[in-house]
Amino acid sequence: MILDKFKLDGKKAIITGSARGLGQAMAVALAEAGADIALVDILDMSESKARIERLGRKCITITADLSKKDCVDVIVRETVEKLGGIDILFNNAGIIRRAPLLEFSEKDWDDVMNINIRTLFFLSQAVARVMIQQGRGGKIVNTASMLSFQGGILVPSYTASKSAVMGLTRLLACELAPYKINVNAIAPGYMATDNTKALRENPERNKAILDRIPAGRWGEPEDLQGVAVFLASAASDYMHGYTVAVDGGWLAR
Repeated sequence: MILDKFKLDGKKAIITGSARGLGQAMAVALAEAGADIALVDILDMSESKARIERLGRKCITITADLSKKDCVDVIVRETVEKLGGIDILFNNAGIIRRAPLLEFSEKDWDDVMNINIRTLFFLSQAVARVMIQQGRGGKIVNTASMLSFQGGILVPSYTASKSAVMGLTRLLACELAPYKINVNAIAPGYMATDNTKALRENPERNKAILDRIPAGRWGEPEDLQGVAVFLASAASDYMHGYTVAVDGGWLAR
């Protein structure tokens, strides 16, 4: 039956940036589909953990500063030790800094690039090694952005990092496909999260964005749950290196 291909029973998943927002929604969705979850964040993950455990799934929390590469070994080791392996990795954690191009600081550049692309690569590399050793394939899903496709304004490091995420997704897919590891990405549209709070509170920017979205509303974290389960499951076994936009029609305009 086709719905059986969407089941994640017995799978072990890592989701970074999962204390709230998009990461929390995707973690809950994977748990609802049957996966045990390793939550990774620098923030309090108790709410996400409670929601997952209410579903009867095993859940561990790993406090990590994803701006530093040192966290990678800890994340992988604790997940393998406590959950028994790794089948799914969601590289969701990301930050954004806003300033005009001519005023943008080196710190704001480095902070964003370190979390959004540097640690993403090294965590993917480490998890891929585990998946290859396990010999049963796996799924890696990256969180891209509308700014993987567009330039935007006032967010140079975010645009650069998210463009890199889409490109790296393709490279990882090409190199890992022979090991039955699928690598794809989700590009959320304009979502109602902490990252977009400043935009939603700016009347002019908020109106300009809503006027362009055919769906006529900001996205909600729950809007990503279906595609998250799809890309984590056997239903997407022949998808490699693709970035799926979930954007209310933004890119179609």
